[in-house]
This record gives sequence, structure tokens and C-alpha cells, in this order.
Amino acid sequence: QVRLVESGGGLVQAGDSLRLSCAASGRHSISYGMGWFRQAPGKEREFVAAISWNGGSAYADFVKGRFTISRDNAENTVHLQMNSLKPEDTAVYYCAAVLSGLAYRSPNQYDYWGQGTQVTVSS
Repeated sequence: QVRLVESGGGLVQAGDSLRLSCAASGRHSISYGMGWFRQAPGKEREFVAAISWNGGSAYADFVKGRFTISRDNAENTVHLQMNSLKPEDTAVYYCAAVLSGLAYRSPNQYDYWGQGTQVTVSS
């Protein structure tokens, strides 16, 4: 069983930064592919960024140049550094893990999900 716990969300102003973290438990967690997704009210869950077991990354077009995903295998943690935040970034952000170790864009590929953390960006 894999448990994912997100942290770091909050209320910020446009242009500010936040760093989300996702702590993963599980025997082989350092080999998981990890992804960040977000869901705004009334919208479907959408891909934000993902990182493979060996550090390969993928990003949604709308966050390129603003967000950076990274992983700390020693701490079994994945981070999402979010800079230049915009009001349209407001959403619940979810961390997900996939046992294959790859960095998928589709939420359907992921095996485990965290409970989410709220990010609110005011204008």
C-alpha cells in the first residue's frame, strides 16, 4: 500500500510563489513515477507535471517556465515549485504515484492518489 500526503498549499497573491510537497510511503517509493494534477471547481482534473523514477519530467503547456517538479529520493518526497502564480492556478492540487516509474500525463495511468491540498491565488 502506498500513502501520499500533500502539503504546502495556501492563499497567496498573484505573482507569488508556493512550494508543494508530496511525501510518499511504501517499500519501493523511490522507484515510482510521480505526478501533480489539479482540479478547479466545476472542471475536470488536469495534468500539471510529472517526474519519472530517474528524474525525467513533463509539464503541461500552461505551467512551463513557471513550475518545476523535483524529487528527493532520500526523503521519498516530490516537490512542485510554483512561481509567478496566477488566479487561474487556483485549484486543489493532487499528488499521484504510478508503480511503473514513468511520467504519465493521463490521470488514468496512476495507481495511488493523495487527498489534495488547496491553492488559492488572489488577484
